[in-house]
Amino acid sequence: MKFVKLSVIFIFLANIFSCQQKEKSKEKNQKPNIVFIMSDDHAYQAISAYNDQLIQTPNIDRIAKEGMLFSNASVTNSICAPSRAVILTGKHSHINGKIDNLSKFDTTNVTFPQLLQKAGYQTAMFGKLHFGNNPKGFDEFKILPGQGNYYNPKFITQKGDTIIEGYVTDITTDLTLDWMKNRRDKKKPFLLMYLHKAPHRAWLPSEKYYKEYTQKTFPLPATLFDNFKTRETTAQSAEMGIFKHISLTNDNKLTPKTVKELGIKEWSRLGESLWSLNKEQRAKWDAVYKPINEDFKKRYPTMNDSTFTVWKYQRYLQDYLATIASVDDNVGRVLDYLEDEKMTENTIVVYTSDQGFYLGEHGWFDKRFMYNESFKTPLLIKWPNKITAGITEDEMVQNLDFAQTFLEIAGVKATKEMQGESLVPLLTGQKNKWNRQAVYYHYYEYPAEHAVKRHYGIATKDYKLIHFYHDVNTWELYDSKNDPNEINNVYNNPDYANIVIEMTKKLKEIRIKYKDSEILDKKFIEQYQKN
Repeated sequence: MKFVKLSVIFIFLANIFSCQQKEKSKEKNQKPNIVFIMSDDHAYQAISAYNDQLIQTPNIDRIAKEGMLFSNASVTNSICAPSRAVILTGKHSHINGKIDNLSKFDTTNVTFPQLLQKAGYQTAMFGKLHFGNNPKGFDEFKILPGQGNYYNPKFITQKGDTIIEGYVTDITTDLTLDWMKNRRDKKKPFLLMYLHKAPHRAWLPSEKYYKEYTQKTFPLPATLFDNFKTRETTAQSAEMGIFKHISLTNDNKLTPKTVKELGIKEWSRLGESLWSLNKEQRAKWDAVYKPINEDFKKRYPTMNDSTFTVWKYQRYLQDYLATIASVDDNVGRVLDYLEDEKMTENTIVVYTSDQGFYLGEHGWFDKRFMYNESFKTPLLIKWPNKITAGITEDEMVQNLDFAQTFLEIAGVKATKEMQGESLVPLLTGQKNKWNRQAVYYHYYEYPAEHAVKRHYGIATKDYKLIHFYHDVNTWELYDSKNDPNEINNVYNNPDYANIVIEMTKKLKEIRIKYKDSEILDKKFIEQYQKN
């Protein structure tokens, strides 16, 4: 009798083990999972795998150590919503129609998540999309409305809106892990879009990092006091200077009362995101930020323009980088989960930003320009057994390429309208199949906030040619090898006359390749003026 009971138990346990092994085998042999991690306005200079002078990001760096770091990744249009539209559609802004933050997204566009979903992928999105309340192609989503709040944010879901108490970076990760743990179908491959609000303006850190980062001092960028000598009509007119345009209240976190007491003339409002803090959260905030106000009151009377700029720069970076510290912590949580669940072997993990960002270079914050800090974006990808760990790749890639890359990885055919190139050859050591010599850029949102003029351009590894148009007709050429800080516009330098001819020809050709034209330029200007 005992033998029979033991036999039954053994058979029962063997069946369970067999089912588990089949489940694991099935999951291992299915198409690769895709975890797409994107932050908002995360400068490549603020990732220690690129530059360890400002912050340590050990968890994001893990992706580079276990995979590939792209040193020459860029965007097609350096502004939030258009960049996201390019990523989803695999089409330039003038083709997908989302040229700026103001225009509506044309929902007849076919996106890569729709194609993956149709091909059997389970799809989910958590965090900041920035446009549209009902993203197509997702089995589940919880997204912030517009920019969303850093504290106690509202989320839009298929079942209605909900406010969740806490810090947005932690919450976005909680939602992501909850889905992976509790609602992921292990029989299907999945696409997970894990999208952070941070480090978008107005840079509200988690309480965990208030004290640490407000005590830090950061090195000054070489071009903090750039005088724009060869770029007077373009760069000099932009309204994104740390000295003139960063707000003491909304950005540097001084109170309107402090600003008024010092007689500083500035439109004063304490950051909108602070309105969402509850009493307990606000008390913790005030305990750290009120002393900053008192210290500034003592310093301000002796400040000149230079010391005032440096103070604003330090305050800006303290909060900006503190928000990234939380992003890095939470990326670590997701990477740890994938490892703990033995999912890393069949999962491609991507970390990127919707564009670059100025951290004091040229005296600026924000983005928009085709200059490097805005144009280039971080891109780190790991894919075990496909990507050789620890590689740095300097080929020119763009956010335009993500859609076709993910579709090829999943074995799904891209649409004919998609304009990017799959990165799979670069990821899998087949560099001989990659032949891109230049990338194209076009920025449209003018006249508007920050007053960055409309421009388009072409970049190769050696040179960058930019045409500013609409209310100006200005050309700029930069020698990327000899002038990496892009200080000297050499367009009118006789020594570069042949380069101007060559780059102008390439620009015309690439405009034709991507179906952009002066006719479209005029059309979008008229459309913008009507709106």
